[in-house]
Amino acid sequence: MKKEENKRKEVVYEWICDRSYVPMRFRDLAVMLDVKAEEKEELGQILEELQKEGRIRKTRQGRYEKQKEETCVGLFQGHARGFGFVCVPGEEDDIFIGEEAGNGAMDGDEVCIRIRSGSGRRRREGEVIRILKRGVTSVTGLYQQQPEKGYGFVLPDNRRLGQDIFVPKEKSGGAKDGQKVTVRLVDYGNDRKKPEGEVTDILGFAGEKGVDILSLIRGNQLEDTFPERILNRAKKTATEVKEGDYNGRKDVREWLLITIDGEDTKDFDDAVSLTKEGKEFLLGVHIADVANYVQENSGIDKEAKKRGTSVYLPDRVLPMLPEALSNGICSLNAGEDRLALSCLMRINEKGTVTSHEIAETVIRVQKRMTYEAVQRFFTEEDAEGIPGDIQEMLNEMRQLSHLLQKRKQARGTIDFDFPEAKIELDEEGKVSRIRVRERNEATRLIEDFMILANETVAEEYFWRELPFLYRNHKGPKEEKIKELKTYLHAMGYPLRKSEKTVKPREFQKLLRSIQGKSEEPFISRLVLRSMQQAKYEAENAGHFGLASSCYTHFTSPIRRYPDLQIHRIIKDLLRGRMDEEKTEHYRRILPEVALHAGEMERKAEKVQQEAEKLKKAEFMEAHLGEVYEGRISGLNKWGIYVELANTVEGMIPVAGLYDDQYEYRENTGELVGIHRHRRFRLGEELKVRVTAADTRTRTVDFELVGKGEKQNGKHRNKIDRQQ
Repeated sequence: MKKEENKRKEVVYEWICDRSYVPMRFRDLAVMLDVKAEEKEELGQILEELQKEGRIRKTRQGRYEKQKEETCVGLFQGHARGFGFVCVPGEEDDIFIGEEAGNGAMDGDEVCIRIRSGSGRRRREGEVIRILKRGVTSVTGLYQQQPEKGYGFVLPDNRRLGQDIFVPKEKSGGAKDGQKVTVRLVDYGNDRKKPEGEVTDILGFAGEKGVDILSLIRGNQLEDTFPERILNRAKKTATEVKEGDYNGRKDVREWLLITIDGEDTKDFDDAVSLTKEGKEFLLGVHIADVANYVQENSGIDKEAKKRGTSVYLPDRVLPMLPEALSNGICSLNAGEDRLALSCLMRINEKGTVTSHEIAETVIRVQKRMTYEAVQRFFTEEDAEGIPGDIQEMLNEMRQLSHLLQKRKQARGTIDFDFPEAKIELDEEGKVSRIRVRERNEATRLIEDFMILANETVAEEYFWRELPFLYRNHKGPKEEKIKELKTYLHAMGYPLRKSEKTVKPREFQKLLRSIQGKSEEPFISRLVLRSMQQAKYEAENAGHFGLASSCYTHFTSPIRRYPDLQIHRIIKDLLRGRMDEEKTEHYRRILPEVALHAGEMERKAEKVQQEAEKLKKAEFMEAHLGEVYEGRISGLNKWGIYVELANTVEGMIPVAGLYDDQYEYRENTGELVGIHRHRRFRLGEELKVRVTAADTRTRTVDFELVGKGEKQNGKHRNKIDRQQ
């Protein structure tokens, strides 16, 4: 059906493009194309689609003609300063849209643009000629009421929208000045008037506990509650394993199994076991069998698919599954029988998997361990509360982990290691401390085991040639390699290989050479930014960062939908249900599942990053005027970004560098003084004073504290990493 529609559309387009064609109105076109009365509606739809695609245009006189200018369709990304960019699918470079050329487009709109300039090395510029689809239907922000006038304005949290939203008195919903609200857009405005909205939800006063994070959630259209019917269905799910569920499963309840997670973890979706036979290890990675309780196309499944992933924020978690499932029957709680999918791997003394079995199992975890307790056992030999058999198993796990790390190192796996922030809140929801969460031997051990299970599962299903979801990571593009080389050369770490390609091993050698050095986190981030984003795809393309030919996500079905989807495929094969019809079903749905999961993953990452920036700005508001030491984490023509040891990042504006006039040099990645020739480089240590912190813009501003300058305010010499 779709093919026929496309064919008819191309016939109409070819007719309009014909040399003999003269621009004509709809009625004349219908006559010339011999369109019957009942087919006129379809012709109208075809003409509308061709306009949306930018291939034809309708003149003021109502005549249709071929679009003469170069046009394209893409997604508009606004900027707080009024200009924007259009990202066109399939094109690497976006198109700049000046403030005067936006023509009412807002952040997130699908637009048709006319290319106005740009060739060779110059960035292309364009003008919005048509808004095809509005990307924003509601806005979250701060309500400001006009004194004695009744009406008000909403200052959007998303500053990319570029303008305030007018709210008439009768549409304010009783909102008060200073409250955070959500408004539904009823008019998108134009050059002469602002967009207009109607208050649909009052979130609370700015500054009240949790309102800041709730605003972020609502502003990004994330789900923070489950529908009542979904909660009720989850509560009705069994709290214990049913008798019939034991049938056909491998019973490993007598095996010694443990979970190793963070101290504040509430849902446990993976457990591990290990025995040693001579020089060989038998490693078991046991994953909660969520698919047994969440049936495909059930209400709970549709809700989980829509969410795509759990979202972890400083004051709350937005779970993919209702708590009754994620913390209940699907959680591998110690001392309780649980259903699992287990990847049982036999590994030789070189760290190579020689054989494996993927099986439906019934398990019982003997003890819940934490990363902190396991690390103390490894480094301090603190065995308090750890039974002797688990101590022995932990030592063998440590031995296996070292073998796996050597094997990964030999093949060129890139191992990033930079500090992550752990933001701790007080009872009022305010930041009490920002702690640096560092990887240790215990966290690496679990990472090693999960990666091995993911690779083993991916390889089996790749060679079986069955429909599957892969976690692909392609190598960096040529222009990103060139950009990275510029920065690295300026810091004294040149990449000597070809500019066009680079292998994981070359990055690995670089990261090993900076291990333990002060510039390690900044160079690690540079390398990470040069790479393409990992994606879920239905076809295997390998994983560049892991130097792995096959990779998937199998180990977290409680918090990631692709893992749950993969479990269904595995279970269908194990139970003999993978017939032709089932195979075709998965081939049909997996591309869409991969695409949506990727979109939700990126949205979750964006909200998590914005929440962290917001809370860091809130924390620094209490430290205005204080002096800290940090390192340059980024440079551009606007200023110098400095990261403190507690991971807070702020900017020194170029306008605030009074000793010289500075220019940014792209060829060296440096900021250089024109007269005194002072150079600022990535990784350089600086002393800065906090001058401003803004939770609305989620930014922190610094000023440079020079040698011999009088230092007003408190001085924090080498800031505590756990402030």
